Amino acid sequence: MKDIFQKCTTDGGYFGVLRAQGDHYFTRPILNGLPGPRMEFLGKEKIMWSVNNYLGLANNEEVKKAAMEALETYSVSAPMGSRMMSGNTDEHIALEKRLAAFEQKEDAILFNYGYMGVVGTIDSLTDTDDVILMDKLAHACIVDGSMASRGQVRVFRHNDMNSLEMVLKRVTRDCKGGVLVVTEGTYGMTGDLAPLKEICELKDKYGARLFCDDAHGIGVMGKTGMGTGEYFGVQDKIDIYFGTFAKSFAAIGGFSATRKDAVEWIKYNARTQVFAKSMPMVFVKAVGKTLDLIIHGDERRKKVWEIAGKLKKGLKELGYYIGTGESPLCSVFIPLGDGDVHKIGGGMVHYLRENGVFVSAVIYPVIPLGLCMFRMVPSASHTDADVEETVAVFKKMREDLNLNLKMGDDEIGKINKVYGK
Repeated sequence: MKDIFQKCTTDGGYFGVLRAQGDHYFTRPILNGLPGPRMEFLGKEKIMWSVNNYLGLANNEEVKKAAMEALETYSVSAPMGSRMMSGNTDEHIALEKRLAAFEQKEDAILFNYGYMGVVGTIDSLTDTDDVILMDKLAHACIVDGSMASRGQVRVFRHNDMNSLEMVLKRVTRDCKGGVLVVTEGTYGMTGDLAPLKEICELKDKYGARLFCDDAHGIGVMGKTGMGTGEYFGVQDKIDIYFGTFAKSFAAIGGFSATRKDAVEWIKYNARTQVFAKSMPMVFVKAVGKTLDLIIHGDERRKKVWEIAGKLKKGLKELGYYIGTGESPLCSVFIPLGDGDVHKIGGGMVHYLRENGVFVSAVIYPVIPLGLCMFRMVPSASHTDADVEETVAVFKKMREDLNLNLKMGDDEIGKINKVYGK
């Protein structure tokens, strides 16, 4: 028999080599200061492009005031217990009603964490005879929720409607239960959007239901910030809409919005909610105020898109390849050739951070071998000066590191694969 701790002394597991080295530069970096366009890393201020503070509300005075008032009234503990037992309040119910109305659904249910909300919703709604069809590039919470459920799990190629229809045909022919199609709305790694209009047409054609995790779409996408469903004009076709508070809301938690009887079922059957402590009132009140700001957030949304456009344009003019995602998120691809992906990718991350620009890099196996991708998140709190300074550092990096930014057919093919093309 082996000791279960034995593996902990090795360099195995996720990011095992860096973990074994005690790294805090590339993994689990320590950042100081409020989430915003400038934060402190290793004692120096950096332009921050790795925080999902899309609408710049992380340091909003109105939100802080609402949170402080809640702290004065309720402290950090109230309410105590789960919603099922002793943690239900009028304020929780009122926020759920407001979120449902914002997303044009009958009702909604709060979760303390977005991750647990996705897991709990999928798990509670599917049984042994049901089938879950999951996009290949879906977030880990979708994967975990699908695998934790008692349903049968099938995967379709990323944003590939021919693949989805092929799987739908196969499973609906023999399925004894229901079928749940699960996708993100806006993909937070690459910034591309799920083709929700086509997905809705297919799920209606085959009698399936659609769960859309719109963590990176809510607040940003669509005319009113309702999300990616509004952007495509199919919000009414999404059967279960999931939004998180960890991005545009700059808080924590999430919610599922759907028809009333489905919400009631989730309330009584989602283990991640039934057996969890109720969301503290400080977050209920803060999220309620943030929802006001999102509803009336046209100028903030406009600013996000303006900053994103300027950042993408500036980097593209330097020769960097910008991903084709339709959201504000900026994905910058750089060819690595046959070199060591960790050494070259790490070298570029180090260069940028040491020159005042904090970015996060994605390499193989998350994306195809031979590529490095910088995932950059524009926000309404960034300024033109932030963009100009960042572009200048990328220009200097191109020259100092003698980067070959030209993409060959092979690299373009790999990038298209990332986007499901």
